[in-house]
Amino acid sequence: MDSISVITVTRNCSPLLKRTIDNVTAQGYPQLEYVIIDGASEDNSIDTIRNSSGISKWISEPDKGIYDAMNKGARIATGEWILFMNAGDTFATPDTVRKLMEQAAAHPEADVIYGDVIRCGSEGNDSIKAASDVLKGHRLAFCHQSVMCRRRLLLDTPFDISHRYSADFKFFKILAKNGKVFHHVNFPVARFDTTGISTRNRAKGLADNMKVVREVDGIAGGFPSILHLLPTYIISRLKGK
Repeated sequence: MDSISVITVTRNCSPLLKRTIDNVTAQGYPQLEYVIIDGASEDNSIDTIRNSSGISKWISEPDKGIYDAMNKGARIATGEWILFMNAGDTFATPDTVRKLMEQAAAHPEADVIYGDVIRCGSEGNDSIKAASDVLKGHRLAFCHQSVMCRRRLLLDTPFDISHRYSADFKFFKILAKNGKVFHHVNFPVARFDTTGISTRNRAKGLADNMKVVREVDGIAGGFPSILHLLPTYIISRLKGK
């Protein structure tokens, strides 16, 4: 089977980072490379990394944001496939990576493989958010913790770090526009910590999505998607989200 690099980007999240490290390293898939990109943390994240086994590579240095760190991870990784698992997020089951790689072997034509996500609220209220079989023009059809793609695609088209919230949306939108093959697996891939940056900044994320649509589809081509996003954006602004 192909190899996979799981990449965790983190900064000042030591307790959450420990949870993710323990989960990823317990997957047991023999061709799993685990890479951690730390943004010069000032807490005890570095001690957490140094005292953990199963980490293949790690660096700690200042960066220009989460997507810059993700680009760094893709450059130093060596796996055929890459999946980003941020600090605080975990795989849904102990054998998720094995199941994903079985899907990769069964669907060699696929460039992107994605699944559902379990959303974990601050009060322990978990729910499954199903990924869409149909790729959306206005938003991702999946969470980025529940998708893996071929590393060469991330090297050919790195995340656009001018987008603070929606560079992943732009990346996958470009792949879809260029005819890359997306394969949906019908099982949860990750448990997603909903206290993250995109959840806390809903209006800014929607505004960034609209910017991506304009850049990739143009004003005319992207008008239906922008029209779809606009009411939610306005409501989010009014609610101060």
